[in-house]
Amino acid sequence: MRPRKCRLVRSSPTARFFKPRGVPLCDLQVVKLKDEEWEAILLSDYKGLGQEDAAQLMGISRPTFSRTLSCAREAVAKALVEGGALEITGGNFKHIKEKRKPTKGKTK
Repeated sequence: MRPRKCRLVRSSPTARFFKPRGVPLCDLQVVKLKDEEWEAILLSDYKGLGQEDAAQLMGISRPTFSRTLSCAREAVAKALVEGGALEITGGNFKHIKEKRKPTKGKTK
């Protein structure tokens, strides 16, 4: 079996844990969402990128991106439908910073 390719992640979530209000954490099942799965949802569902473009940004093949996105959606759906907590943590990824384009002089 081939070693798993490291995914490229360009952003981090502002919050890493979500739970239903008014329910003690000890009463909830915690569903894990990997950082690369969160990135897949961000690129595909939030930013509206096609799978080919999103896969290229993450440094993986389109079929691998599709599987990653499917796992991510399954985890989110499970937390929502079953009323569980969602924790974004871990995975096999490398965090990279996007290079910002230099801004030209201010225009008025």
